[in-house]
Amino acid sequence: MSRILESAKETIAIEARSIKELEGLLTPDFEQAVHAIMESKGKLIVTGMGKSGIIGKKIAATFSSTGTPSYFLHPGEAYHGDLGLIQDDDIVMAISNSGETDELLKIIPFFLRNGNKIIGVSGNPESTLAKNTHFHLNVHVEQEACPLDLAPTSSTTATLVMGDALAVALMKERDFKPEHFALFHPGGSLGRRLLMTVKDVMRSSDLPVIDSQSDMDVVIHSISNGRLGLAIVEENGVLSGVITDGDLRRGMNAKKESFLSLKAKDIMTKSPISIDKEMKLKKAEEMMMERKINTLLVVEKQKCVGVLQVYDL
Repeated sequence: MSRILESAKETIAIEARSIKELEGLLTPDFEQAVHAIMESKGKLIVTGMGKSGIIGKKIAATFSSTGTPSYFLHPGEAYHGDLGLIQDDDIVMAISNSGETDELLKIIPFFLRNGNKIIGVSGNPESTLAKNTHFHLNVHVEQEACPLDLAPTSSTTATLVMGDALAVALMKERDFKPEHFALFHPGGSLGRRLLMTVKDVMRSSDLPVIDSQSDMDVVIHSISNGRLGLAIVEENGVLSGVITDGDLRRGMNAKKESFLSLKAKDIMTKSPISIDKEMKLKKAEEMMMERKINTLLVVEKQKCVGVLQVYDL
C-alpha cells in the first residue's frame, strides 16, 4: 500500500477513535442543555472563532433545519455591535477547543449579565470557558490527526459530532417528523414528496377509459393512445378493473386463438389498488415500493379520476 493511502487510513482511524471516545465524556450537562433549549422561548445562538466558528456555522444550520431556530454569531462582530441581536431568552452555544479563545471570552460577561443560558463546548473542562458557562460539553481528543498535532482535525470532527448529537436529541424530544423536516426544505425532492398530494401531480385528463364489454381491438387501441401502459375499465360508469400491458400479454398467451374474441372484462384485473387524491406523494411512493408496482389509480366515489405513476414522483 502506498504511503498516501496509509496516511489516509491513519487519519480516519484517529478521528474515528476520537468520536468513539466522546461517549465516555457525556455528562448530565448534555441532558440539561437539551432541556434548557427545549424550554427556551428564544433562539439558539452559536458562536466560535476560526475553525470552531466554521463548525459552529454548520451546527447552527443543522439546528435550524431540524426545528430549533438558530443562527451563527461571529465573536468579533458581536464585540463591535452585533450583541444587540441577542434577546434575554436566547440560549448561547460558545465553541472553543482550548476554552481560552480571547475573542470569545470577551463577550461571555455580556451573556451572563443579559441572563442568557450558556452552553460551553470545549476540549478542556477546566478552561475559563467551561467555568463560566451553565452547561459544558466536553469534546476533548487525545490526538489531532494532523502529524504536527497542531491543525484542528480530530477536535473539529468531535465538535461537529457533539453538535449533531445535541440536534438529534432535540429532534427526538420534539418528535420531529419527516413532514416537519420538509417544511424547512420545500425546494428539494424530499419536500416535494412530503408536502404535495397526489392531486398535485396525477394525470386527470384524457384518461384511457373503456367499457367492460369493449372488444380487444378497442382495449389495445386505448392502451396505445393513452400512453400510460394501461386502460381503465368501467361498468355502468363505475370502476371495475384495469388492464395493463402485462394483462394483455398474459391474455394472449393463455388464449392464443380466441384472444381477439375476448372482452375487456375477461382479462382485466378486478379491484385494482386505488388511492385518494388527498394522499401525500410520500405515502403513495411507499405503497408503490411495498407492492412493487409503478401505477396507482386515483378513485373518488367509485370512479377513477386520475392516474399516478412512479415517474410522477
